Amino acid sequence: MTAVSQRPWFHLSVPDNWKNDPQRPIFLDGEYHYFYLYNADYLAGGSGTAWRRATTRDHVVFRDEGVAIPKNSDANGDCWSGSLVVDENGTAGFGPGAVVALVTQAPDGVQGQYLWFSVDGARSFSPGGTDPALPNPGVPDFRDPKVIWDADRERWFMINAEGRELGFYTSPDLHRWARVGRFARDDIGLLECPDLFRILADDGTSHWVLGTSANGTHRGLPPTYAYWTGAFDGVSFAPDHDEPRWLDYGFDFYGAVTYAHHDDSGREDLRLRHALGWANFWDYPHNTPTLVTDGYNGDDMIVRDLTLRRVADGYALASAPTAGLAAHVTATHRLGDIDVAHAVDLDVRALAYDLSCEVRWSPADPPAAVGLEVCRAPGGGRRVGVEITDAGTSLIIDRRETISPAGGRTTSRIDAPDARVSLRVLVDRTSVEVFVGDGTVVHSHRVFPLAADDGIRLFSRGAPTVFGDVVVREVDARPSPSR
Repeated sequence: MTAVSQRPWFHLSVPDNWKNDPQRPIFLDGEYHYFYLYNADYLAGGSGTAWRRATTRDHVVFRDEGVAIPKNSDANGDCWSGSLVVDENGTAGFGPGAVVALVTQAPDGVQGQYLWFSVDGARSFSPGGTDPALPNPGVPDFRDPKVIWDADRERWFMINAEGRELGFYTSPDLHRWARVGRFARDDIGLLECPDLFRILADDGTSHWVLGTSANGTHRGLPPTYAYWTGAFDGVSFAPDHDEPRWLDYGFDFYGAVTYAHHDDSGREDLRLRHALGWANFWDYPHNTPTLVTDGYNGDDMIVRDLTLRRVADGYALASAPTAGLAAHVTATHRLGDIDVAHAVDLDVRALAYDLSCEVRWSPADPPAAVGLEVCRAPGGGRRVGVEITDAGTSLIIDRRETISPAGGRTTSRIDAPDARVSLRVLVDRTSVEVFVGDGTVVHSHRVFPLAADDGIRLFSRGAPTVFGDVVVREVDARPSPSR
């Protein structure tokens, strides 16, 4: 029997073998250059990571450009996570417009930050010296540098992951770094892949956002991207609130990065930002049937368009599937309003789609539970549940009854003003992503439905519900066979 491909239809997947951490994309020559950690020896049991490059213009279709930094390119060993910048003014001495990367390497097991550079448009890189630009002060965790240009002070700023704190550093030239501060947390696990950016909110005010990949599961919090809004003065970050918000409440949005949006003229637009995360987690990194069906292990979740919104208790990042997805819709099924007293199976069956609707009920008679089953097997024995409970104040995503890395379900608080909740559900061959309301709540899950698991059911338990303006858009961004 020939294995049926499970490669996603509209999400990025590695061409072969293995991928993990995304690296923040840069905008260069009219397109976005995205790098990620790649291991060409994974299927053979080998270890180590290279930096592989892909380019995109619409944040949906990524063209593979091959390896830019091979494994073990110098005596300091593999390049791990880091970040790239376009050195417009040539501060590092490699020429104006050189692409400079600060990346973690660990010779003899000691993590430090090393400088690499490219003068051919990020196609290939050379080491900028054999010594670390930021040497390890004697701690076990010292990695994932994120560098930005601090325009207000005309210098570079770095955040570095150092166990349960983030170290802050400044530099005039990307070679010499001085520690100026830190941001510490001891209640959300090991901090990795930090992030810092400025964004304009929907009310026109300017804010800074500090983010990091973290694991709050011991507190009933997600293992994804935690963030704080606040103020940045070039040496320190003052959060608006002590508790972080989370960009995702699911299991599989780790090592996430955000990157700037550029308008048609190439200018950075501070009102909009993009984000993408690795569709996996370190509790079960090798558990995927795509190794057998397609010879690879490594997908990303959909790129998101991020905006900052004023909410009741401050400001929060709102996520939406990137606008470029609309160009890859192959069929649209407008089903209108559907009354559901118990369960309704849609006539539409699909493997890769974007479903939207507004769930409405009587405030005086709310259902005990209402929602959808997607990736539903013909007999219903396999499915992924999207369930609203507690009169519209709780959301549960349940992947226990499908093929998934480790079962489980995730929950979050949501709002249901006027007894209605809007949902947008993206389903692909290896993932289910649920965007709720204004997008401040998202759940991303890694799942592996069978080819026959293409059903969609609407359900309501305990009271009738209206699913308003139900639209199912089939999506396919795979290369055309004629190309």
